[in-house]
Amino acid sequence: MSADTDADALADVPPMRADARRNREQILRAAREVFADQGPDAPLDEIARRAGVGIATLYRRFPHRDDLHRGVAIEVLSALVEAGSRAAAEEDDAHLALRRFMHAALDLKIGSVMPALLGRFTVAEILDGVPGDVVDPIDALLLRAQAEGLIRLDVVFGDITMMIMRLSRPLPGGGRFAADDALAHRQLDVYIDGLRPTGSPRPTTPLGGPAVDAAAFKLLRERVIDDARADHSGAREADSDARAADSDARAADSDARAAHSDARAACSEARADHSGAREAHSDARVARPEARADHSGDSDAD
Repeated sequence: MSADTDADALADVPPMRADARRNREQILRAAREVFADQGPDAPLDEIARRAGVGIATLYRRFPHRDDLHRGVAIEVLSALVEAGSRAAAEEDDAHLALRRFMHAALDLKIGSVMPALLGRFTVAEILDGVPGDVVDPIDALLLRAQAEGLIRLDVVFGDITMMIMRLSRPLPGGGRFAADDALAHRQLDVYIDGLRPTGSPRPTTPLGGPAVDAAAFKLLRERVIDDARADHSGAREADSDARAADSDARAADSDARAAHSDARAACSEARADHSGAREAHSDARVARPEARADHSGDSDAD
């Protein structure tokens, strides 16, 4: 299809109403959060609840789960492209522009969302719906920062993106750790400061987010382990219930088989009785003419 044809087709599509567009954005944002926490097979009811819309509205915008998966992937990558473009255009300092982009990318939870959706579509299917590719402008921003002496010369593009992917994955029990996101931003700042060349001035901006010292780490570790044990205990109970239900089902199946066997035996006996009755009836029919003949002979003798 040509560009002119595409333009004509788009011209025929009525613009989305403001409320419909807002609902769509809320659904995609909620789906991104839920998929990051619970995976791509998370209940759609939960996504609708977080988005503040009815389940019918969700299905109207995304009739199939695959449509929602693709919509989330395109929304995340489109937001990533926009974040990179705005950071490069609005920040004169290339180091600050990279910092701004990396924090925006972290907020998109790209390291949690995109890996969960892998295998459900091809790269081409997603990039076709994204207005540009963020790789080239961010790589250009990195080269600019290095040329200005703001970033170590041995840092490459993957050192930027792969760290964002790692930090945007939740901690164990991250869904129950309210400060997880803020902690990830604090750790990203530590990492970004480490990208500066040797001999650079020490950073003067204080670190934000929660400061998890040794005592706080021990408390967090205990809570994460307790939550994991509770989840494991619940899973074991559920497994035990499932096994009990399976045992009951097997017993019921055994009873049904026994009943079926009894029914077959009863049917076999009934057939035998029926066969005996037919034989008796046949014998009776044979005996009847003989009895008539005997009766007739007795009459002649009289």
